[in-house]
Amino acid sequence: MALRSAIINVMAMAADKAGRRLVRDFGEVEQLQVSRKGPADFVSSADTRAEKILRESLGQAHPDFGMLMEESGETKGRDERHRWIVDPLDGTTNFLHGLPHFCISIALERDGQVVAGVVYDPVKDELFWAERGLGAYINDRRLRVSGRGRMREAVFATGIPFLGIQDGPGHALFLRQLGSVMAGCAGVRRFGSAALDLAYVAAGRYDGYWENGLNPWDVAAGVLLVREAGGQVTDVSGRRYELGAANVCAGNEQLHQPLRKLLRSAETKDK
Repeated sequence: MALRSAIINVMAMAADKAGRRLVRDFGEVEQLQVSRKGPADFVSSADTRAEKILRESLGQAHPDFGMLMEESGETKGRDERHRWIVDPLDGTTNFLHGLPHFCISIALERDGQVVAGVVYDPVKDELFWAERGLGAYINDRRLRVSGRGRMREAVFATGIPFLGIQDGPGHALFLRQLGSVMAGCAGVRRFGSAALDLAYVAAGRYDGYWENGLNPWDVAAGVLLVREAGGQVTDVSGRRYELGAANVCAGNEQLHQPLRKLLRSAETKDK
């Protein structure tokens, strides 16, 4: 059985508490699907409630740490070395539509580097967790990226730009990327949660993943998971991924580079 450190236990307990609330709210959302008003307002409240639980739980354990949270933004802490990076509900659109694929993502940043992370799927009760230099795990089992080395056998994940996004490279580039990758692999999946996509790469369920225009709270924990499971994470141009980069490309050791080259070639095609 894997022994969790005190900091991972703090993160896991916070995620479990918020996750139990999200599961209860998710049951309500499924009922709201049939109402005229729809569940959008309720989901916003569920998101806010989960963030409040996480803020209180993490703050009680380490009151001096700063926080970067999706809903409430950044709060500076007295301890300038440490910052929590939190997404209380990654996969909001899935949640909104009654699709049981969403998660809580919590990362701890120390001196600008993510040193611990958890991604918790409360529906499946899967806790993905990692500490820098100590490996990645799902519940109590060690994780390792997949060993596949042939593109024709590989399954990749991505995120599709949605209506209303004004920033980033946009739909045209994504469609070129998608076409390029689809032509060279066994399949592409779009499940709607960046944090879980990265966790699934770490677990060997996907062989790689890419997406454009993500925020730090979407990927902070997931990037650490992939690296600690033996995978590689860069941007599409090949630079080591750092929080705030324009895009992310993750994969196992054999397929990361071929995936990145396909994505890179799509950038240079005529629009």
